[in-house]
Amino acid sequence: MTVLCLDLEGVLIPEIWLGVAETTGIDDLRLTTRDIPDYDELMRTRLRILDDNGIDSRVLTEVAHSIQPLPGAREFLDRMRRTTQVVILSDTFRQFAGPAMAQLGYPTIFCNDLIFDDAGKLTDYKLRQQDGKRHAVLGFRSMNLKVLAAGDSYNDLSMILEADYGAFFRPPQSITTEHPELPVFTEYQPFGDALTQAVQELDRSN
Repeated sequence: MTVLCLDLEGVLIPEIWLGVAETTGIDDLRLTTRDIPDYDELMRTRLRILDDNGIDSRVLTEVAHSIQPLPGAREFLDRMRRTTQVVILSDTFRQFAGPAMAQLGYPTIFCNDLIFDDAGKLTDYKLRQQDGKRHAVLGFRSMNLKVLAAGDSYNDLSMILEADYGAFFRPPQSITTEHPELPVFTEYQPFGDALTQAVQELDRSN
């Protein structure tokens, strides 16, 4: 049996923090794990910027509800859910992901939590687990599942390398240069074709 682990932002929906940057006009919020691979450093930078500019939960909630799936993402996800079990492993936050999950048909997602004070100020964040994506892959493999994994950036790399089949979807050039051994896809149709073929091969190998 197989399970497909997918990243969320950049694979199925736009980067949410880019939406926050566009809504607030704060360019420094455009930084993602493509720019700062260290996730804690990135989040501490974001928290400081939000605090400095007085951005609270109301703005973040507004952005979360404005996010639409990438064109073709729902159809791709539905196709893969007919092909194998699918779990979304994301470094985004439960408070951000909810509206997008509704539009994607409520797939299973493991993500993190934002912490707000009583006034709605974002004060901290809580990770599900350090290097949680890789640990999830290890957990699935411990249950005798063959794992496929795909994402778009550095924070997906550990799960992609740990999986039985790994691939990039619309990644930055820098990471593909560093890992030329991993397949790269930019459109959902060939991406889905390759994943479907990999599922069939992994099922035969069980």
